[in-house]
Amino acid sequence: MKYVRERKELSLQGPTVVTLGKFNGMHRGHQKLIRRVLELGRSGHETVVCAFETPSRRLLTGAERYSLLEGMGIDTLAECQMDARLMHMLPDEFIRRVLLEQMHAGWVVVGSDFKFGYQRKGNAAYLKKMGQEYGFHVEILDKEMDGSRPISSTYIREQLNEGHIEKVNSLLGYTFSTTGEVVHGRGLGHTIGIPTTNLIPPKEKLMPPNGVYATRSRFPHREYLGITNVGYKPTVGGEDFLGVETYLFDCHEDLYGVQSTVSFYRFLRYERRFASLQQLKEQLLRTDVSQAKEFFAKGTI
Repeated sequence: MKYVRERKELSLQGPTVVTLGKFNGMHRGHQKLIRRVLELGRSGHETVVCAFETPSRRLLTGAERYSLLEGMGIDTLAECQMDARLMHMLPDEFIRRVLLEQMHAGWVVVGSDFKFGYQRKGNAAYLKKMGQEYGFHVEILDKEMDGSRPISSTYIREQLNEGHIEKVNSLLGYTFSTTGEVVHGRGLGHTIGIPTTNLIPPKEKLMPPNGVYATRSRFPHREYLGITNVGYKPTVGGEDFLGVETYLFDCHEDLYGVQSTVSFYRFLRYERRFASLQQLKEQLLRTDVSQAKEFFAKGTI
């Protein structure tokens, strides 16, 4: 997949099939747009996702979004930084300079709530009108719904902030996860007889509330079920960085330095301070591990 990080470097031959948006969650609504782009692209058009970039924490890192789009079969991912020049570009200028001159769009696929241009004055209806004038096709798709509520990144962030992992996964259409290299922690796990792996999530990654979750950890050679604590380890007074610490069931390997992806399936409890390490160990082994294994035994993943 071609990856264009600067708008000034965007120069496609065309004709292309383009969809536009923030795509900061790649949820079921985004996937609906992309599937239609791929369908239209079968006629020989280059398929393009144009993602508007803003400096905020996100459901997906850039690398995660790239991986998902590549897996779906998109030809080009173009990231457009929302700088002053782009933010002040009038809708008609954006159509002429970006969609036509740089992307050579033959088809544009957007959601019914799509807004663009200075002060978001352009909308899907205006884009379709201008498509008729400039000679490109515009297809407007209805929002993907969850009951009576449209699926959006805002809706998913709300659910993630509440720790509703199963709802988050349903809205995303895939399992929420974070990826990183296994690093050395404080050695507490070995001290209490529960060895763990530790990751530091990317700074831009939006994470669920601090607490314990039923998770699956994938490594290059295999995967393990387990429980994961997201937080600052208040029991031992560690509050210097947010960590993702996982106890892997039936794992006896040395995994330091290995890349791991931790996928979240169920929220078990909020992080809390224990009076002693023994109480922490009993909570982990007697309650947290038991609840996670019961969840996985149901075969719901």
